Amino acid sequence: MKHLLTLSIIVVVFASLSWAADDKNESSIDKRIATSGNVLSEIMATPDHAVPDKILDHAKCIAVVPSLVKIAIGFGGQHGHGVASCRTENGWSAPLPIDITGGSWGLQLGGEATDLVMVFLGDRGVDHLVSDHFKVGGDASASAGPVGRNAAAGTDIEMKDKILTYSRSRGLFAGVDLSGTVVKQDKDETRLLFGHMVQPEAILTGKVAPPATSQPFLSQLRKISEEAHGRATATNTSAASN
Repeated sequence: MKHLLTLSIIVVVFASLSWAADDKNESSIDKRIATSGNVLSEIMATPDHAVPDKILDHAKCIAVVPSLVKIAIGFGGQHGHGVASCRTENGWSAPLPIDITGGSWGLQLGGEATDLVMVFLGDRGVDHLVSDHFKVGGDASASAGPVGRNAAAGTDIEMKDKILTYSRSRGLFAGVDLSGTVVKQDKDETRLLFGHMVQPEAILTGKVAPPATSQPFLSQLRKISEEAHGRATATNTSAASN
């Protein structure tokens, strides 16, 4: 039994190393940006499971992490790469490449790849992302967000300065929890995207222009936020007239 457990651990470790190598060889920041845009589009295409319009309309920043990988055998862990953008006076900012890593202790066994969307509400959302790094559930309060376009009628007050998390899972896993994960700038991919190192504050406050390759993500972000704003405004107008 002991040897079987040891063998299982070795298999999981080598599998995770293989996934990481494949990701490094086959991915690029361009692919990450395009995939993040697709995740937003696909999630919002299902009204009953979409991020609520009012949540999107009040979002200060949005981060997408396609295929956040979770591996656990006695303890849990997760790691993924994504991009984040914040609202500026001129629209959504250039995307900031981010890493998310962390773990949780527990009796877990299995693996999962999850598409993660993080919606930052309140002005502190920008503060968290422009810092060197922050811990979810520690530095920043986070909770699972309500789903459905018409859900969460009063969350703009209750959820102020929170991070709402949404996920789309593939595979079999139990006990998904983002508490304790750390979000930080992916400096290597930042250099690839902009051609040189750029600080998060300059990116997320609109001080640098979005590279042309960021448009697949930004166009989807503009589309869903404009549509959500239109529906939220129509709903508010209808409610006021009744």
